[in-house]
Amino acid sequence: MNNQSSPIVIIGKNAKTGVRVNKRLIELGFETRPVSRSTSTCFDWENRTTWPAALQGAKSAYVTYQPDLAVPNAESDIRAFVEVAKAEGVEHIVLLSGRGEDGAQRAEQVLINSGLEWNVVRASWFAQNFSESFMAEGILNGHLILPAGNTPEPFIDTDEIAEVAVATLVDPSKRNRLYEVTGPELLTFQDCVDEISKQLNKEIKFTSVSIDDYLNILKEQNVPEDYQWLLNELFTVVFDGRNSSLAYGVEEATGAKPTRFSDYVTKTIKGGYWG
Repeated sequence: MNNQSSPIVIIGKNAKTGVRVNKRLIELGFETRPVSRSTSTCFDWENRTTWPAALQGAKSAYVTYQPDLAVPNAESDIRAFVEVAKAEGVEHIVLLSGRGEDGAQRAEQVLINSGLEWNVVRASWFAQNFSESFMAEGILNGHLILPAGNTPEPFIDTDEIAEVAVATLVDPSKRNRLYEVTGPELLTFQDCVDEISKQLNKEIKFTSVSIDDYLNILKEQNVPEDYQWLLNELFTVVFDGRNSSLAYGVEEATGAKPTRFSDYVTKTIKGGYWG
């Protein structure tokens, strides 16, 4: 056990990385306080009055922002969050960020220039979007439709994002650094679907459509407008090739190499996600 005297707050108890960071910290013997809109100590990004109680008595926090730091009000929220954190005595914030997002980088700068100890974990697209998010239904139905062509992306396993985040939370020597994390290979969506199809031994089709056609599909499915905006931003701006390169933050933070997409698929099938 460690000699930690205050909880590490996890903003985003049920987020893909939040749940993994919380699990690892508990396994290492750390006291945590995972919070969300549904926890008894509530934390809601849309209700700033919930923030002080969630942070009270904590020295460190891992922060995932919903729905994404790319959205227009993210910078303002992170600025306000930092001020509340300071007032509550928080000393160190680890922020999950996204590669190639202008809004995310503005939010990063708010934290970096805050006077607090900080870390930024700037991640490529999550492999788990195929199994735990908006693309899972297409995989299950055997037909994934996206406004994505042949732009390659170094998809990263969220287990590895969590490992990096935990390293920054428990090792003071890693503080005040930005870790840009990606998987070890560049793959198109077609490549990813082909790999999932092969390992599931099931035909899965991938169709690339225009962004307008995709947004029409989302409207027909009654997807909320703010989420439509976000997906439009991610596919039209972030997927312009700017992220088609590897980064090495996983190795820098943990000493281990990130796993290949095929290993993520194997693990995910064993976990029953596409069953």
